[in-house]
Amino acid sequence: MMRKGSQSPELSDPDHHLPNPPKGSMKGDKLKEQDPCPPPPIQGLMKGDKREEQGLGPEPEVPQQPTEEEEALIEFHRSYRELFQFFCNNTTIHGAIRLVCSKHNRMKTAFWAVLWLCTFGMMYWQFALMFEEYFSYPVSLNINLNSDKLVFPAVTVCTLNPYRYNEIKSELEELDHITEQTLFDLYKYKFNTRLASPRGRRDLGGTLPHPLQRLRVLPQPQPHKARRARGATSSMQDNNPQVDRKDWKIGFQLCNQNKSDCFYQTYSSGVDAVREWYRFHYINILSRLPDTSPSLQEEALGNFIFTCRFNQASCNQANYSHFHHPMYGNCYTFNNKNNSNLWMSSMPGINNGLSLTLRTEQKDFIPLLSTVTGARVMVHGQDEPAFMDDGGFNLRPGVETSISMRKEALDRLGGNYGDCTENGSDVPVKNLYPSKYSQQVCIHSCFQESMIKECGCAYIFYPKPKDVEYCDYRKHSTWGYCYYKLLGAFSTDSLGCFTKCRKPCSVTNYKLSAGYSRWPSVKSQDWIFQMLSLQNNYPINNRRSGVAKLNVFFKELNYKTNSESPSVTMVTLLSNLGSQWSLWFGSSVLSVVEMAELIFDLLVITFLMLLRRFRSRYWSPGRGARSAREVASTPPSSLPSRFCPHPTSPSLPQPGPTPSSALTAPPPAYATLGPCPSPLSSAGASSSACALGEL
Repeated sequence: MMRKGSQSPELSDPDHHLPNPPKGSMKGDKLKEQDPCPPPPIQGLMKGDKREEQGLGPEPEVPQQPTEEEEALIEFHRSYRELFQFFCNNTTIHGAIRLVCSKHNRMKTAFWAVLWLCTFGMMYWQFALMFEEYFSYPVSLNINLNSDKLVFPAVTVCTLNPYRYNEIKSELEELDHITEQTLFDLYKYKFNTRLASPRGRRDLGGTLPHPLQRLRVLPQPQPHKARRARGATSSMQDNNPQVDRKDWKIGFQLCNQNKSDCFYQTYSSGVDAVREWYRFHYINILSRLPDTSPSLQEEALGNFIFTCRFNQASCNQANYSHFHHPMYGNCYTFNNKNNSNLWMSSMPGINNGLSLTLRTEQKDFIPLLSTVTGARVMVHGQDEPAFMDDGGFNLRPGVETSISMRKEALDRLGGNYGDCTENGSDVPVKNLYPSKYSQQVCIHSCFQESMIKECGCAYIFYPKPKDVEYCDYRKHSTWGYCYYKLLGAFSTDSLGCFTKCRKPCSVTNYKLSAGYSRWPSVKSQDWIFQMLSLQNNYPINNRRSGVAKLNVFFKELNYKTNSESPSVTMVTLLSNLGSQWSLWFGSSVLSVVEMAELIFDLLVITFLMLLRRFRSRYWSPGRGARSAREVASTPPSSLPSRFCPHPTSPSLPQPGPTPSSALTAPPPAYATLGPCPSPLSSAGASSSACALGEL
């Protein structure tokens, strides 16, 4: 049987003897072989073998054999050794040829094999580090300094004077009256402006829930004897013997619906306790105001702001908007997004910014709610609400406060590079504010949603949906208990608001620095107060305690932009991989293809070997008696070419077909089959008889 090339016509002559071929013939050389046995046709021949059939009719035409180029397209190497030798002789990877050329020196072969494998392992270890760095998605911070005309930010100013609305004025007076009586019972203090009612506290305490109480604290461990002795011999005396701050605290009790769970909201400072207790009841009273109440309308701007200038030009009503804050009173926002023309700053400096003269006297003052005087100021973006509690600062009366600003912009990378959101559409919290997304907006909206879900009402400091009411203990008796419990969970992030609310990808901040000076000065205060009294009806007797001056301006027009960019891109990764591959093997991309081809060939050879073993184990003829009978009954024409029946007589068979004997002769026994001698073994193999062999 031939493996390669087309069959020579000489094989049809049975008397022709093949000359001895040279040893070590390469793959693909054409060899001429002669089978000493009659060449019966077999089933399942390899590609390129000539198939003949015995029959009474004429021989069919022999199909044209494939050429050498066609066979090379479908050939596979016969062993791992042959594949490895071919790869090492033809690859472009440095060092691989050493594994073949030094095969006669086993020490060198082992040395180069170990070196090649170590180099291969080091390279792929570096590859693993590079892929790990790439999939960690590192970022680089790029800082750019720009200079251009800047949009002036929004500035919100509040009066720090909660307003007494006419609709709830009587209820606020009753609250003030009960608070005065409580302070008298706890601290023996009387207000100079309003006398306490002759009624006792028992009569007044029934009008409001959650009365303010004095709670005794558990006794502390006894101090050391020497310390007690020093305390006894001390000449210091207690200025207020009735208030022992070490033994008790101030607070008020809150309970759930069925009174099964109660706790005391306590404070170590009596001032903080009274303010929080008053604030709690003030919120309940304020929530009873309708949204369309006339008293919520804007107060006259001239009663709070004496002068307003921007870029040396006077302000007008179109430059500001008004809203009311429950704790900070009337607030005015200058240069917000609703303005038709936003202010632009083309020059830095105090003369090219916003300048305000404010009236800081406490008109209709609520002393138990607001304990400071002055004004509250916050600088923020046009599309951001003014969170006066979070980012505001107070102005001191009689002082000129100059606020210089520097703009900074931050652009973060989202997706795999950072946990940020573009516009908040992918955040599971509904925005309750009429503004763009920010982290503070999301956090406040998240707390309001939790408040509505858990307590059944909305907190008055945050916006609410249309179909929800603000919390009032007349309608929601346990909302205080629910609120303070929820506030504790919010502080520890048990509500998940800080986790849900991600940072925005684009943020604009204003870095502020403040400077203070006395205003007006001693030399100029007389004529300044005289002008204010004539123009703005400012009482002269208030002097410096009733006015304040504010300047807000850009320190410089240069602004910094911080932007994130990927540290390792796909181009960088491929470049690093190529550098490592060239460092360890000195090869290119085509070498990678060669490695892939080697792996593919290994897989194919392994598959073919497993398939051959599987077929030989389960489908091989000759296993068992049944297989022996099947082989014994098989005609000679269907036997493999390497087996032939031994002749029964020493005489050589005559060439030529003998159809009569082939039809009448019994099939050969299984034991008479033996391997044909190799055509290339020796010169004696030219004999036509098969040597008797053992199976």
